[in-house]
Amino acid sequence: MYTLYYMPGAASFAVHWMLLELGAPYELKRIDGEKGEQRSPGYLALNPNGVVPTLLIDGEPVYESAALVLLLAARHPSARLVPSPGTRAEALYLQWALHLANTVQPAFRSWFYPDEPAGEQAAEEVKRRARVRIEAAWDRLDAHLAAHGPWITGTALSAVDFSAAMLARWSRNMPRPATEWPAIARLVAALKARPSFAELNRREGLTEWL
Repeated sequence: MYTLYYMPGAASFAVHWMLLELGAPYELKRIDGEKGEQRSPGYLALNPNGVVPTLLIDGEPVYESAALVLLLAARHPSARLVPSPGTRAEALYLQWALHLANTVQPAFRSWFYPDEPAGEQAAEEVKRRARVRIEAAWDRLDAHLAAHGPWITGTALSAVDFSAAMLARWSRNMPRPATEWPAIARLVAALKARPSFAELNRREGLTEWL
């Protein structure tokens, strides 16, 4: 049994999706961001970063969205969401998982919270630069998928595709959402067609992007 601390549609989205895709037993603990529950002493004892997700595995907390997506796939090998060791697919799997986590996700942080880096007076410039970085990332991902897809590692679905789809969802209200790139749109459509996606939205009470 896993326990997932989450906020609807936040960075916990891909982890929750993986739990459903894997058919793993779990319970949900919703964190109310508007009330600041992520900064409560009890939650900070689990995740000192004060963000979601946190996943209890055998009663012990583990955090970081990308790490949890990869870890869950590794813990449930029968789902075949991890490429074979030593293959080109494994190299792509790790490369793109870390690229999404280290490059794309921080750019979204700047887009959604543009006052954080340099204060309110710099917010518009921060958002402009974040958009440039995000759209450049879509350029690279779309080109990769067009040349080597349909999935990020090639012909087989893997855990990293779920992380990419979560970030594409985050762009849905941007001036140019990720689905305006054709190869990304195909990847997203294929993932949204999976039964786990509809169930994920139902459990998190989400109605956008269905």
